[in-house]
Amino acid sequence: MQKLVEGIHKFQETIFSSQRELFERLERGQEPLALFITCSDSRIDPSLLTQTEPGELFIMRNAGNIVPPYGAIFGGEAATIEFAVSVLKVKDIILCGHSHCGAMKGLLHPETLDSLPAVKQWLTHAESTARIIRENYQHIKEETPLLTATVEENVLVQLENLRTHPSVAAALARGELKLHGWVYKFETGQVFGFDAQENQFVPVERAQAIPGRVTPQLPAI
Repeated sequence: MQKLVEGIHKFQETIFSSQRELFERLERGQEPLALFITCSDSRIDPSLLTQTEPGELFIMRNAGNIVPPYGAIFGGEAATIEFAVSVLKVKDIILCGHSHCGAMKGLLHPETLDSLPAVKQWLTHAESTARIIRENYQHIKEETPLLTATVEENVLVQLENLRTHPSVAAALARGELKLHGWVYKFETGQVFGFDAQENQFVPVERAQAIPGRVTPQLPAI
């Protein structure tokens, strides 16, 4: 705790004083560039990773970077997404998983969660991820590659859950919102983004935004 208090003093004496104009400007409101959804894991820092300043990212964090489907629960996740899209009018949503994710390890080994009933219940929102891995990745026997596949598949599953949120669906249909699936490998600093055309995760600078809803062609009247 002492380290945290000392950090506050350092922030007030050096960082805040040198960037006072920025922080005073934030008092007038926020216009974040994106909603950044990621894991609660202490090893990932969205602002450090993207080199963004206060006010530039609207951040949502939970174990396993999970987005419950709309209506499953009306909690902080649904409220955060709705506020970001409908009120703050973010143009991009980034859903970012990461290497060595403890939540994804629990998904692979549910027997380790018997003493963590809340975590076990929470991970039911990633049951599609677990099933995809069980049924489609039986050829992978080693733990590390299997965990990597789980992290990547979970990003895609949670993006699909994100589409069930009415605010997101409507903004996608208007072409006012783009979705991005990222995986951060914290031990190397690499970030990979899902590219729908290549159907795989590629270096983030090559990844195209995941297509939004396709509007059907209406018949001529």
